[in-house]
Amino acid sequence: MFPIEFFWRSVQRNPDRIAVIHPGGTLDFRTLAARVLRCAGRLVTLDPGLGSFVLVGAGDSLDHLVTILGVLAAGKVWIPLNPRNGDPELERIVEFVGGGLVMADHAMALRLAGCGRPVHPIGEDRSGEDAIGSVPMGPTPRLAIPLDRPQAIKFTGGTTGAPKGVLQPLRTWNTNILNHLHHMRYTPDDRYLVAAALTHGTSTYMLPILASGGTIVFPATPRADGLLDAIAAHRATVFFAPPTLLLSLAEAQRRQPRDLASLRCVVYGGGPMRPEQIRDVQSILGPVVATCYGQTEASQMIAYLPPEEMTGDNLASVGRPTFMTQVTIAGPGGTVLGPGETGEIAVRGDLVMSGYFRAEEETRRVFADGWLRTGDSGRLDERGYLFLGDRIRDVIITGGFNVYPSDVETVLARYPAVLDAAVVGVPDAKWGEAVHAAVQLRAGHSLDAPDLLAFVKRDLGSVKTPKELHVFAELPRSPVGKVLKSAIRTEILRRRAADGPACP
Repeated sequence: MFPIEFFWRSVQRNPDRIAVIHPGGTLDFRTLAARVLRCAGRLVTLDPGLGSFVLVGAGDSLDHLVTILGVLAAGKVWIPLNPRNGDPELERIVEFVGGGLVMADHAMALRLAGCGRPVHPIGEDRSGEDAIGSVPMGPTPRLAIPLDRPQAIKFTGGTTGAPKGVLQPLRTWNTNILNHLHHMRYTPDDRYLVAAALTHGTSTYMLPILASGGTIVFPATPRADGLLDAIAAHRATVFFAPPTLLLSLAEAQRRQPRDLASLRCVVYGGGPMRPEQIRDVQSILGPVVATCYGQTEASQMIAYLPPEEMTGDNLASVGRPTFMTQVTIAGPGGTVLGPGETGEIAVRGDLVMSGYFRAEEETRRVFADGWLRTGDSGRLDERGYLFLGDRIRDVIITGGFNVYPSDVETVLARYPAVLDAAVVGVPDAKWGEAVHAAVQLRAGHSLDAPDLLAFVKRDLGSVKTPKELHVFAELPRSPVGKVLKSAIRTEILRRRAADGPACP
């Protein structure tokens, strides 16, 4: 079974139900399917090759959704181009892929004009769509395509050097869909709000929602107030958001309350949230907050913690391994560690990628005996709940002691003047690495460095207390909202070279 067949089956069962709500109106499943088939037919006309690449660059929109589904229906490989990436990075990805169609909306077409490839517009040729009656299973006959064939290539790097493309096979997409259906318990009454980019986290929700007969809701604006207005107006029930967006939504709701009673599950992922932040969001949005842990290499849901379990000690957890996934904690030499022991999180199962695109050595490096080595540290407790540590490469070794940045960041975030914090290791002649903290202050607050350091030292002791504090107007983040510690470290080194040590 191919991932797109989850959509075709839902079309057969729910032809008259609303599939999409967007600023221009609504589409039922029958009409959405007709548009998808026309898009797929156009793609096959432009490039008849089965399994060929289609690079798609667009903002969140109905046309973007139709294009992604059209790529799947045409038996091709989807390669998303994130509008939040810089132009040089986008051009590197297009050049690295080397072939296939490039599709884009108007804004992205202008940015891709220098990529040296023809750029085809999305969202055209809708003539005659209402004349289609029954919807077939797809535009081409079912073929004996192995489930290890790529369904998507998602790039996780590219700012320097060769981009790193994750090969997500058909089996990975099928497994992700089943994980969602099992854990999220979607029904035809669910309405999914597109709050995060279709190029990233939201793309893993679209087929499970549609497979359930549910509705995808595109807001008029992606800003916090617009998203809250869309929830209230369209009775959205579920959405995914990175922590930064979720915190912004809570602040906007605090300023101007809306009726959000329809929400039943708000999933955050892509970065950590501290327990006090989770409790604050729960106090504003209600007991609807959930979390998941995943990577592009193991799509979306390695572990999941539902809203009803988001309490007490579980606030620091990302839940238990999902229905179709095996998780273990690996120690030195690949030994399996027991409950409570911290090591590297390893994952096995059909959720895992088949490898990196044109990077055999990198692929061999991250696999060991069939297990994907995630590069994240963590532990499983005796109940099977997973607790994340830091990226293994981010652990700071100072004076012979291991310091986990998240331990320090959690304490820094409890200080009243600190809105957000990130901790990195900086080369140091005495300590080998020294603990440095970048802090983003709350509006109207100033930094009392000695008091903040004393606050941390009381809780964690002197080894984990930062040697220097650095104030950032905003912490640098990736296009999907993750704090960029490499950029923070680079900026700290630049400041120290120009101005000498920072406070204290």
